[in-house]
Amino acid sequence: MTTATLNAAQSGTFHLGGDLLVHRLGFGAMRITGNGVWGPPKDHAEAIDVLRRAVALGVNFIDTAESYGPHVSEELIAEALYPYPKGLVIATKGGLERTGPNQWPVNGRPERLREGLEGSLRRLRLDRIDLWQLHRIDPDVAEEDQFGAIREFQKEGKIKHAGLSEVTIEQIERAQKVFDIVSVQNRYNLADREWEPVLDYCGRENIGFIPWFPLQTGKLAGKGGPLSVIAARHNATPAQIALAWLLKRSKVMLPIPGTGRVNHLEENIGAASIELSDEEFDAISG
Repeated sequence: MTTATLNAAQSGTFHLGGDLLVHRLGFGAMRITGNGVWGPPKDHAEAIDVLRRAVALGVNFIDTAESYGPHVSEELIAEALYPYPKGLVIATKGGLERTGPNQWPVNGRPERLREGLEGSLRRLRLDRIDLWQLHRIDPDVAEEDQFGAIREFQKEGKIKHAGLSEVTIEQIERAQKVFDIVSVQNRYNLADREWEPVLDYCGRENIGFIPWFPLQTGKLAGKGGPLSVIAARHNATPAQIALAWLLKRSKVMLPIPGTGRVNHLEENIGAASIELSDEEFDAISG
């Protein structure tokens, strides 16, 4: 496949919240920051190029968070893409603190969530966030206080839609009583399907499911394994087949593979055009 034929639109579309039309293969903007998701990227120019190239290749759904950097990812997105092209949906998250590289303490106090949202609006140069997601439900703060804060953000017009991350079906249903959940972002990939019941629930409810760490394949990518065999058949990489598998797994699946390199981005986007047969899907599923 030549780079001229790469287009995220080939992954199909999904209406987030019923009104935000996105191509199902998006971009996760965590890895455009420094090591440990801390500080600026090693190559600032490359990070800017990745963001611009993603949009040029049809990506219209970018997922970030105030904690990425912290703040660095959001700042880079605005630097690279503002004024934003029509139809670009930028999702961000709040609810985590950063105390150092690879350190992510949870803080769901309403005042902290508001502080994070206000900062995201400034850094992204937006009057309203299309999709704001609670990065984690804080076990030390009453759920109704966290959910109530999100409802207030919507009433104030500062966020359009809201979602949750790393949640159970029961947590989603409790939150649904306070505000509409349009997305769930849980860890999910070929090698780690712990949240399969949540994915199925999202499919039934037409809630966008955003799998983080989507490229993990475990032993499936081993030499002679089904993933490698099917990748060779499609003249693709195992990572591309893993993404194609996710796209086929559910109509609400919205993979957001991230990278800080243009060539890796282009490889990921190449997965959008790969169509697995039912037999191939089953062989990989195990």
